[in-house]
Amino acid sequence: MSTTPTSRYVRCLDREIHVTEWGAQHREVVVAWHGLARTGRDMDDIAAHLSQWYRVICPDTLGRGLSQWSPAPEREYCLAFYVQLAESLLDQWGIAQCRWLGTSMGGAIGLHAAAGRLQGRISHLVLNDIGPQLATAAVERIRSYAGNPASFATVSELEQYFRTIYQPYGALTDAQWRRLTETSVRRLPDGRVTPHYDPAMVQQFFHHPQDYDQWPAWDRLSIPVLCLRGEHSDLLEPDVAQAMTQRGPRAQLITVPGCGHAPALNVAQHFEWVSGFLAG
Repeated sequence: MSTTPTSRYVRCLDREIHVTEWGAQHREVVVAWHGLARTGRDMDDIAAHLSQWYRVICPDTLGRGLSQWSPAPEREYCLAFYVQLAESLLDQWGIAQCRWLGTSMGGAIGLHAAAGRLQGRISHLVLNDIGPQLATAAVERIRSYAGNPASFATVSELEQYFRTIYQPYGALTDAQWRRLTETSVRRLPDGRVTPHYDPAMVQQFFHHPQDYDQWPAWDRLSIPVLCLRGEHSDLLEPDVAQAMTQRGPRAQLITVPGCGHAPALNVAQHFEWVSGFLAG
């Protein structure tokens, strides 16, 4: 198993996008895309596992992690532009087809892409606690903290904050919490530390309020889809997840015990579900 990823920077639509790449020796590709206020390094554990068989590319979304912040946030922080960035990345790297694994927003990007610009180029889609309809209360919860990120005097305090707000991820080891913190921290001009993303990315919810209403896109899909739903998720409601198994691509649904929004994809059972589906 490859345990040493490569850090790469790619110019997509005149924006610099950072990508963590695993298993570059393999021909078949998995795109693993993170959630709203996170970075591609959240995919380290599942990417390391999948790199036994696949080239796994884990982008930092525009405005997150080490990728450039958008100079036009009201226009570019939206699913359509993220899909264009993904298309540019695949084109530049000569990737004609891929499998897609997306957590939360990353899954919404994959759904949008598979039913639109990348139709025919995504062969399998794994949605980690995301669907074509989101619970309004959960969206408001995420907006409340994502648009006004907290700051702290020390990295240790930031880690404790992450442990609190991301408790629904499930069981993480101390080392995993430390890595999550250290791969998603930036220091402010006053010396305090804060999560490593552009707070303006929350403008997506104001300028593109229907972005996550994707039932029409869902019904256009004709590829295999696996939906992992956190047992206690407040974002992907049970009736929506069930409807996903009955219309459109008729997803395979797995309920992930002991998790809310969204499972961290960091333990052997998660690995087996994802790798088994992608190999099918």
